Amino acid sequence: MTRTTTMTTTELHHPWRPTRRRLTDTLLAALAPVAACSVALGALTTWIATGRAGDPARIEVTAGRVFLPYGDTRDTAAFFRITNSGDADDRLVRVESPGAGGEVTLGRHRTTGGAAAYRAPVASAAVPAHCSLTMSPHGLDVILRAGPRWELGDPVRFTLHFRRSGPVTVEAVVVSPGDVSASP
Repeated sequence: MTRTTTMTTTELHHPWRPTRRRLTDTLLAALAPVAACSVALGALTTWIATGRAGDPARIEVTAGRVFLPYGDTRDTAAFFRITNSGDADDRLVRVESPGAGGEVTLGRHRTTGGAAAYRAPVASAAVPAHCSLTMSPHGLDVILRAGPRWELGDPVRFTLHFRRSGPVTVEAVVVSPGDVSASP
């Protein structure tokens, strides 16, 4: 004997009924994507407010000059004009030169209370967005030992390393320290 079950029309088309449990589950399911979007929006707002959005730093290094040492010393200095046309700040963190006869460092010309002056090492130099940094004998410079055969007009290759932009390779021209056009 077979048993047949018949369903009424009401049982076949059972409407969804909002219960407290169903409403709570639905709201909790919707809360996760809303919270994730809110966190992402907050992070993007912070990124924009701190100046990290938009164009990155765009570094250009020009007007490279390196003084030909005179006298018994081979110690000298190099100077560059660094322009950042981007929307983000950058930092010059290191300078290298395969043509130098030793270590290459960043330095700053300082004066004491008297008439004495000295060079102080500098770990890095800021290159703000939309600004230029011009190195000079009276401020920031690159301290190095001259190559053994440098002559006036010789090109010397330098690689300037920036925190965000990476390395930029440029040539500096050997000039006389008394040359008026030696300043970049």
